[in-house]
Amino acid sequence: MNKGKERQIPPSVVRRLTRYLAILQELRSRRTPWVSSSELADWLGLTSSTVRQDLTHVNFRGISRKGYDVEGLAATLAKTLGADTTWSVAVVGAGNLGRALALHEEFARRGFHIKGVFDSDPAKIGRRIGSFRVMDALTLPRFVHEKKIDIGIIAVPSQAAQQVADLLIAGRIRGLLNLTQTHIIAPKKVPIVATRIVSSLQELAHLIKRRHSI
Repeated sequence: MNKGKERQIPPSVVRRLTRYLAILQELRSRRTPWVSSSELADWLGLTSSTVRQDLTHVNFRGISRKGYDVEGLAATLAKTLGADTTWSVAVVGAGNLGRALALHEEFARRGFHIKGVFDSDPAKIGRRIGSFRVMDALTLPRFVHEKKIDIGIIAVPSQAAQQVADLLIAGRIRGLLNLTQTHIIAPKKVPIVATRIVSSLQELAHLIKRRHSI
């Protein structure tokens, strides 16, 4: 591996790097020492040239006839993506989606530690979700600031998304994961990643049509 200056990585590449890391972590758990670009490409429906080009962004090179060192590449990607750091998280929305997120044990194993669950519905405030007691969303600014929360996950109805984002931003949140269908506005210093399930389904539908000539 060659170390160089950190550079800006395009968002599309970052998304693929997260997928490579997930596979590498699985391979590492199986004690698989090497993986080729063609194997990574096949698993993710990409081309091997795309994989190789993506990995130039992290200055990691493979070895001829062996491929990539799984342990080394996983460590490099984890560092690049911040997966070697622990992050504190607040989940806003105590409905079915928020409840599933709060109870998801994999988050903690990946370094994302949920510190609180919030909602604005009086019927939900005070209820327990696993080890969490649902708190009033209006207390978000103080909680985020005092607990130094890094990431806010917005899992509320679309019409409430911007208001929730504003509360999180008021507490100096570092980043937002938007699970709603609504575009959210935030200061430049607060990055937003939008995960839209409907858009993902539309993408999948397109791939099915293309693969099966529908």
